[in-house]
Amino acid sequence: MATDYKRILVTAALPYANGPVHIGHLAGCYLPSDIYVRYQRAQKRDVKFICGSDEHGVPITIRAMKEGITPQDVVDKYHALIKDSFAQMGISFDIYSRTSSATHRQTSQAFFKKMYDDGLFEERESEQYFDSEKNMFLADRYIVGTCPNCGNENAYGDQCERCGTSLSPEELINPRSALSNAPLVKKATKHWYFPLNDYEGFLKEWIVDGKKDEWKPNVYGQCKSWIDSGLHPRAMTRDSDWGVPVPIEGADGKVLYVWFDAPIGYISATKELLPQSWDEYWKKEDTKLVHFIGKDNIVFHCIIFPAMLKAHGGFVLPENVPANEFLNIEGEKVSTSRNWAVWVNEYVQEFPDMQDALRYTLCANAPETKDNDFTWKEFQDRNNSELVAIFGNFINRGMVLMHKLCGGKVPAFHDDAKEERDIELIKEIMASKAAIEKNIEQYRFRDALYEVIDIARKGNKYLQEVAPWSLAKTPELQVENQKKIDNCLHICLQLTANLAIYSNPFLPFTAKKICHMLKVVDKMLDWENGGRMDLLKTGYPLRAPELLFRKIEDTEVEQQRQKLEERAIAFKAQQMANEPKPQTVVEEAKAHELKSIIEFDDFAKIELRAGTILSAEKVQKADKLLKLEVDLGFEKRTIVSGIALHYQPEDIVGKQVTVVVNLAPRKMRGIESAGMILMAEDANGKLIFVSPETTVGAGSEVK
Repeated sequence: MATDYKRILVTAALPYANGPVHIGHLAGCYLPSDIYVRYQRAQKRDVKFICGSDEHGVPITIRAMKEGITPQDVVDKYHALIKDSFAQMGISFDIYSRTSSATHRQTSQAFFKKMYDDGLFEERESEQYFDSEKNMFLADRYIVGTCPNCGNENAYGDQCERCGTSLSPEELINPRSALSNAPLVKKATKHWYFPLNDYEGFLKEWIVDGKKDEWKPNVYGQCKSWIDSGLHPRAMTRDSDWGVPVPIEGADGKVLYVWFDAPIGYISATKELLPQSWDEYWKKEDTKLVHFIGKDNIVFHCIIFPAMLKAHGGFVLPENVPANEFLNIEGEKVSTSRNWAVWVNEYVQEFPDMQDALRYTLCANAPETKDNDFTWKEFQDRNNSELVAIFGNFINRGMVLMHKLCGGKVPAFHDDAKEERDIELIKEIMASKAAIEKNIEQYRFRDALYEVIDIARKGNKYLQEVAPWSLAKTPELQVENQKKIDNCLHICLQLTANLAIYSNPFLPFTAKKICHMLKVVDKMLDWENGGRMDLLKTGYPLRAPELLFRKIEDTEVEQQRQKLEERAIAFKAQQMANEPKPQTVVEEAKAHELKSIIEFDDFAKIELRAGTILSAEKVQKADKLLKLEVDLGFEKRTIVSGIALHYQPEDIVGKQVTVVVNLAPRKMRGIESAGMILMAEDANGKLIFVSPETTVGAGSEVK
């Protein structure tokens, strides 16, 4: 438990400064770590929250190459963008540093040099691919060639981005340099290897024997698998001109391996934050060190970095590494190369003052034990059905009724009029504190958030049962009923104050708004105040209620889904544009042969019918879409078609078309489309209707 430690040091994985952050990043480690830290601060514990940009490694240089700028230009641009995105989402780092800083260079070089001086590295020579034209060794991402799996001529040395197959440079057909397009040669190079195999015994005792009941199953299982499979020496240096130079003789042109220098960034950032006392957080045994990461970083934070700390000596080891799984978007994996992502900087621009709506959704659907899926529909439902209809509705009703029935002041609680349901709700408020606390301490943030929304739900139920608005309508029982009204609204207002405390780790912007309405200082948000029923004094005047959340409309989420689809189409078009075009009819036929063969039974499932367009109109705020009403003979259907750039609505009314009639309905811009119009594309990219040669009856089957 946190109370066993004098201080807590929390780190969140250093994001690569080669692009913006997306909501998958937030859900993976930054939101969970912020919730945990905000809770620990509310507990008045000594906690420091450390993060920063990872500014070295191949992804940075690849981005620089694509944009035609220097690696330093890349990291300067994206460091600022990422830092601002985190701040706007309320991720409350004590410091957000960067690994290109002088402090980091000195710290990581000193760490390496001590290990080198202690004789902990193995010096090895091996052959690696070399670009003679650029006079440099190439990392896997600098090597391209033909994928042996799908024939993509521009597959990278570590992965084919067309088919997703993991590769090595040796597997590529005709490998060449991505920098110069020159053929490759192999050349001997020297590197320093860290013998991880020497630390198998330590890691087995520390993790396999010691963390089974403490760490999340996904983290423990991955670590045990690595250890059971046997560890091997790993090179801790690379041939590159971008990174932290290796600080020993005979290492010219070599830098520290990014996964050696990046985790040391936690230490160097702490030094920047606390130059006089940083070592207390890293070297004293009464420090609780917690790494928040995504599952793709487990091996580095649980195997390699702890082994480095152990080898160096003098550092504490992580008490826990609560890694989350991945968050998919609309049923597909996040892909930055395909631009299939919801970028945080775009979200805060398009949904201003709605940070907590996103924080709530990402936590409520957090990928804590398995990959989860974010959809804009769920985002809308969570916001409208839970934040607006439950949490916000309860607080607003209580505040409105207090102003209407109690003169705008906190009413007294009358013991002589209390009822069993009053007592039960008070008990629930107190019990919620313990449940939230236990779940946060055990890194179950989704369950903790459920307790917050559940106590608001119980408050709504209680308010509905007492119905103070009805009690106020019986003047013959004015005195007796006013006491019941007072008691009800007194409890509701005290619950509102408690909701500010309980929600603060999750919804910090909302908690501040509640404090403003209640006319209390942020000091009330200290965790020790949770469960109290005297947070608001009797007779204290409160401000007028303000809506905490707004509803999200169908058109808003449809626009976001449309944006994702348009980006996916644009990426596919760009890929096709970059691929060699068939030069002859024969070559074109060969290109078509690459498509998968289907059985007749598959084709027979498609039902095609002739239809007549009865009306057509443009869809608002959608340049490419037309809303069509199509007569199929047996019924009329609404179909949304992306042909607005090719046809005016008035030009196609009366046109006969071929319709796929058994396609599952789908909403587009809030309109349910029940079918698809078949089109062909000419050499100039214009869409042409696939229509019967002669007029046929509407609904005629196309075979």
